[in-house]
Amino acid sequence: MSANSYDVIVLGAGMVGISTALHLQQRGKAVALVDRRPPAEETSYGNAGIIQSEAVMPYGFPRELGAILRAAFNRGTDSHLHYSALPELAPFLFRYWQNGTPERIMRTAVAAEPLVGRCLAAHKAWIDDADMGHLVRETGYLQIFRNPAALDRTAAIKEQTFQRFGITYQRLNVASLKSLEPHLTDDLAGGIHFDQPVSVSNPSALGKAYADLFGKAGGEFLIADARTLQKTQSGGWQIMSADSPVTAANAVVSLGPWSGELLKTLGTRVPLAVKRGYHMHYGAKGNAGLSRPVIDTDFGYAMTPMEQGIRLTTGAEFARLDAPKTPMQLDKIEPHARDLFPLGDRLEPEPWLGRRPCLPDMLPAIGRVPGHQGLWANFGHHHLGFTLGPITGRLLAQMMTGEPTFTDPNPYRLDRF
Repeated sequence: MSANSYDVIVLGAGMVGISTALHLQQRGKAVALVDRRPPAEETSYGNAGIIQSEAVMPYGFPRELGAILRAAFNRGTDSHLHYSALPELAPFLFRYWQNGTPERIMRTAVAAEPLVGRCLAAHKAWIDDADMGHLVRETGYLQIFRNPAALDRTAAIKEQTFQRFGITYQRLNVASLKSLEPHLTDDLAGGIHFDQPVSVSNPSALGKAYADLFGKAGGEFLIADARTLQKTQSGGWQIMSADSPVTAANAVVSLGPWSGELLKTLGTRVPLAVKRGYHMHYGAKGNAGLSRPVIDTDFGYAMTPMEQGIRLTTGAEFARLDAPKTPMQLDKIEPHARDLFPLGDRLEPEPWLGRRPCLPDMLPAIGRVPGHQGLWANFGHHHLGFTLGPITGRLLAQMMTGEPTFTDPNPYRLDRF
């Protein structure tokens, strides 16, 4: 059986893998993009659809005792812990907690800014190339608050931190909030409008459109199992597709939440965990509508207008990667979402489950995999894979081709752990 040979095999066809393949191709490399499913059908399918050009501050582990206890005993709606997974998750959770101090949060923010600050421009170039502007809303998104004290506290924190990074936002009273989204409830303290981010009405369609750009330019998409990856006798890499072996001098691990499992089979352990999340689409009652995503700060969910309906996206579920679905967070948030906005019926028989790949410092891993010649990493984007895929794909492609990088890649190296 003869092998098909490429310069690079990119493992994983989510937003990060698609973007990596496209950037390498644009730099003259022959690339095979590989996944077990068609492009943009895992985590890149089900997110909240926001390109978060303001998201320099990571989702940190709670530091207040009350918040920790609420999370530990599953009393809130923004997170849910599977106790059976705790032995496996405990090392990650401890390191995640260690990285939750104000000093480390700011260190992560400083390291994230060169990526976050360029993410929107990177997307817009491909949105234009793919003629997908009809999916894009330049309306920003809203954080809403029911409690005036919580709004004051959040606004004060953002005032202290976001000025440093040049991030703009507007604090809104109820009247201003309702002028933007008239179908929200009157029973609110106010909100914060981030006007710089954009959102899309179908994240999976956008990912597939980027994959089409790759294919139309001669790129090859293959259905294959990444677990067949192995080193060749000549020092390159090989996987088995349905038809024949596929070889390349270089391989990129962009498997999102499955990246750690693959690297473990090659003798490399990384502190990667997943924050699982669910979504469900709903109709709207009467003539109600939304013009932009809304983040309900009190209950930890996002509500986004999509082509499929109004999408409710839950917070984080800490569980084993492939544990059965337990969508109790969705059941908990739905009554609050109905209080906020006149949702109609559920439009699907069961919730969708996705998995956000997280490293303890909430920064991605971009660069060489230590100890493996020709093996590269681009994973661990936590809540920002859809946002950061095109810009981290550019950075890795620059590193792999010897091109000057637009920022220092050292903060993202895999061996920082």
